[in-house]
Amino acid sequence: MHHYTECGLDNVWLANGYTTQSTAYGPGISVAHADELLALLAQRIVGKPGRLSGKEFRFLRVQMGISQAALARAQGVSEQAVSLWERHGKVPKANDALIRLCYLSHAQGDEPLRKAFHRVMEVERLIHQKIVATAGPKGWKSTVEEEATQPVAS
Repeated sequence: MHHYTECGLDNVWLANGYTTQSTAYGPGISVAHADELLALLAQRIVGKPGRLSGKEFRFLRVQMGISQAALARAQGVSEQAVSLWERHGKVPKANDALIRLCYLSHAQGDEPLRKAFHRVMEVERLIHQKIVATAGPKGWKSTVEEEATQPVAS
């Protein structure tokens, strides 16, 4: 059995469906149909009784492909609040319920929800742009570049 902590959760074990490979950095694990497995885990988390742990909350956010900042805006809280919940696991009851509903809608292909999250992520992306000005023989020119920001799965 493999303790599958690579998914970000501490309580997942794989009985089969994986292979171990030697790499220059030590053993590596390859999981068959990983997307299907992650969707199964998310469904199990959404349906569990009791409050989500911080790691479960983060897992659902990452499976939806949204940043802490985008989720914070969607839930009407600060990015620091989301970060604290994910690190310490004290997710307020309303936010616990809201991320479960958001994940279920997302997993079922709810297009309005996807568009709403896409708009929030687009605004976030635009905020993290930098304007690069270059002096040339004919005057100044500018380009817009995206700054390197934290990965979505922060």
